[in-house]
Amino acid sequence: MTETGRDKRHRVRLPRPIFTYRLPSGRGATEQPNATGDGDLQLTARMWGLVAATGVVTGLIGVAMLGMLRLTELIAFPGHGHVPLDSRILLAGGWHRVFVLAVAGLITGVGWWLLRWLLRGRSSDLDDALWSGRGELSWRRSIVSGLLSEIAVGAGASLGREAAPKLAGGATGSLLARWARLTPAQRQLLVACGGGAGMAAIYNVPLGGALLTAEVLYGSLALPVVLPALLCSAIATGVSWIFVPAHSTYPGIPSYHVHGSQLVWVLIAGPLIGFVSVGWVRLVGWVSSKRPSGWVLIPAITTAFVLTGLVAFSHPALLGNGKELAAAGFIGAGSAGLVLMYALLKPLLTALCLGSGATGGLFTPTLATGAMIGSFFGIAWLHVWPGAPVGSFSLIGAAAMLGSSMQAPLAGLALVLELTRSSDALMVPMVMATGLATVVARYLDGYSIYSARLPAL
Repeated sequence: MTETGRDKRHRVRLPRPIFTYRLPSGRGATEQPNATGDGDLQLTARMWGLVAATGVVTGLIGVAMLGMLRLTELIAFPGHGHVPLDSRILLAGGWHRVFVLAVAGLITGVGWWLLRWLLRGRSSDLDDALWSGRGELSWRRSIVSGLLSEIAVGAGASLGREAAPKLAGGATGSLLARWARLTPAQRQLLVACGGGAGMAAIYNVPLGGALLTAEVLYGSLALPVVLPALLCSAIATGVSWIFVPAHSTYPGIPSYHVHGSQLVWVLIAGPLIGFVSVGWVRLVGWVSSKRPSGWVLIPAITTAFVLTGLVAFSHPALLGNGKELAAAGFIGAGSAGLVLMYALLKPLLTALCLGSGATGGLFTPTLATGAMIGSFFGIAWLHVWPGAPVGSFSLIGAAAMLGSSMQAPLAGLALVLELTRSSDALMVPMVMATGLATVVARYLDGYSIYSARLPAL
């Protein structure tokens, strides 16, 4: 019998295995869909070395970025001993917070204007470089932009802190790929690995960072993608432990148990959260298309930051990336009216800062918004079927909002599990809610918080 072309291809395995003989069945090992050959990626020993180097450098840069964030917080809201940041912000007073944001807006506005003028034509957009280009990023522009972003977040701007290390990691991968003269496919993978490793390093989420690399940045869960993603994120996270404590970002979250109330609730709340996420993503896309350029960046960013301070005058929890909001939701704190207000104001303030031209992430603001929405829906549901803790609804809502807004349910679930390290007992309702929310968001619109921000062609 003549061997088909497909059979011949399956007899060629890359990398070549140590055991060269087939199993008695004669079937090819690469018939498992995710275990295909390396193809254009060519995971050579040199490539593995570059993946490891990207992880090391990204971890070190992540430490530096976090150091800049902590330094800015200390200068903006000084305190003594081990006083938590939220307490220092509260003690500082409303007008102090507005003044700090005004100064930060002026500094970062001038910085971003000069950076984009002096290095115009050089890319510092990780998603666009991966999805629309050749994975080439300017290392200098990316690093400086990241440092400015951390200053903005440290002063209280409503943006995520992960954009800086993600961009720096991607730019590091791009720099090493250029130096090593990698193929386009190898460069794309290395840049994606660096981006996911940046997220892993700053939040201590190696699995979530690897899934972000594969599911979102590169778009494949095949072994030739997953294995380098895991290695790079694990190395970056390990290196970051020089500065970042090796514990969860949200410690002290209770280990909630599954309740029948939650399982029925997700059938209603999951699709509703998916619908809300579509509105959030559309808002991100709209403000991104209106971002100013040139010298207008300076007054635009300063004004947006001052307005953020004024809106948050009496509610300082609205400042920053939203970590305190999410933490409060996860333990069930807050009345229905309060969490609804936060659920409305947090995304609006984030859109205001993003639309002003500032560079920042959307991960934690999206997580915090989902936590507040989950709390609100949960409080309302407890009037129908009491028994489950409010904090459990907040965790489920955060996972659903994150997964649907990212259009990456696996990464969203893994990130929430790693961030809390105590929510694994809620796995079934979290999976159900995230799946339902993502399905609704995909069929209603399909954009994500990342694709919505892509610049015009």
